[in-house]
Amino acid sequence: MRRSRVLWILAFVITVASAVYQRVTGPTHPKRGKETLAGKEFRYRLVRSMAGGDAEVRVPAVSPQTRGTLAWKRHKTRDDWTYVEMAREGDQLVARLPQQPPAGKLAYRVILEDGSERVTLGGEPVIIRFRGEVPLPVLVMHVIAMFGAMLAGTRAGLEFFHPRPDYGRLLLWTLGLLTLGGLVLGPIVQKYAFGAYWTGWPFGTDLTDNKTAVAWLGWMIAWLKLRRKPESAGAWVLGAAIVMMAVFAIPHSLLGSELKYE
Repeated sequence: MRRSRVLWILAFVITVASAVYQRVTGPTHPKRGKETLAGKEFRYRLVRSMAGGDAEVRVPAVSPQTRGTLAWKRHKTRDDWTYVEMAREGDQLVARLPQQPPAGKLAYRVILEDGSERVTLGGEPVIIRFRGEVPLPVLVMHVIAMFGAMLAGTRAGLEFFHPRPDYGRLLLWTLGLLTLGGLVLGPIVQKYAFGAYWTGWPFGTDLTDNKTAVAWLGWMIAWLKLRRKPESAGAWVLGAAIVMMAVFAIPHSLLGSELKYE
């Protein structure tokens, strides 16, 4: 009993660490950095994802003389850059990027000037992707199911190191939650957010969809091995857990849905 509890705690820690890593390394996580202007160092945060409405870009104004310009264009188009003067709100400069259709992307730059000094935050243009609103109950159920699948799958893999391993229930919970969260609720979330149920293989290159399919296939193979040869299924379960951890280590939304303007 004590060993089983330890394995559950370890599985929980691994799952939480993996989930956090996916979020903070993904292309929709805000771009953060620091810059120096007028002799003052400041930190900034540039948004890279927006659901419903215009996207607000807000950066520090390091002095009363600081002026800002927001330059933007549709991503991967021949559009000319649009330049918008940023408005001052207290000690910050603010401007907005116009809402785009689901999966639409804009490239933008923030240019700050103070006297004769001029800096472009982040150097190269930042890419922001717009998405539709997903009903909260659907999103919550999807997140819970996917987290539960990762937790149960990690715990099933760790069961390989138990003196008397019992994979049955752990494997079924993993496969069931992954099917619900990834293959049922996942496409529904995708449809609300980006206008398509599935944009992975063979219809596209969305790694979120593709890695879900790979993980599900790995667990299905492990389940079939457990049914046919229970005595040798341990290695397959451990392998499925490793595959799942590897594919879900890919940053969230990498090569995600993208509207083709032209």
